[in-house]
Amino acid sequence: MPVFDYDPPERFVAGAVGQPGARTFFLQARGQGRLTTVGLEKFQVAALADRLDDLLDEVVRRGGAPAPAAPAGPADTAPLDVPISEDFRVGTMTLVWDAETSQVVIEAQEAVPEDEEFEPPLAEPALLRVRIGPAEARAFSRRALALVAAGRPPCPLCGQPLDADGHICVRLNGYRGKSASSGGGGG
Repeated sequence: MPVFDYDPPERFVAGAVGQPGARTFFLQARGQGRLTTVGLEKFQVAALADRLDDLLDEVVRRGGAPAPAAPAGPADTAPLDVPISEDFRVGTMTLVWDAETSQVVIEAQEAVPEDEEFEPPLAEPALLRVRIGPAEARAFSRRALALVAAGRPPCPLCGQPLDADGHICVRLNGYRGKSASSGGGGG
């Protein structure tokens, strides 16, 4: 099993390539002359950011760590590092608070193909493991949530993403709702 371990990374970010509605999402870790890029779904980016915030809030609430200081320097808004070459596609992710080092440990494991789920795989899935401090985790979360929010606007009726030409809205009984920018009604 290849393990891509960054303790700590020089940079750890979520990013996307493409236009809203057709974006591909990635996590990237860089350090010690290495770059690891893993692909994942938009909902996984959102879940990771939300769970990071929840984890840090809980650690602070329990007195396990002081409230994280602001990260040094300006927020990382730079694009993903190139070349963007996917090392693997993420299946599962785990978060752990390491009380001994006061760090968050994020693990993203390679997706197992469906036909191998109930059979022993030929090789262990790859793993990206990143250890970051609370301030870096908060910065990651802010960037990831902004990335997710920068997608297509939601339909005001059903909450599903709107394309430029609208979408089939369940609240309109299957009629095509239009985005506000296209001059149509809500939907």
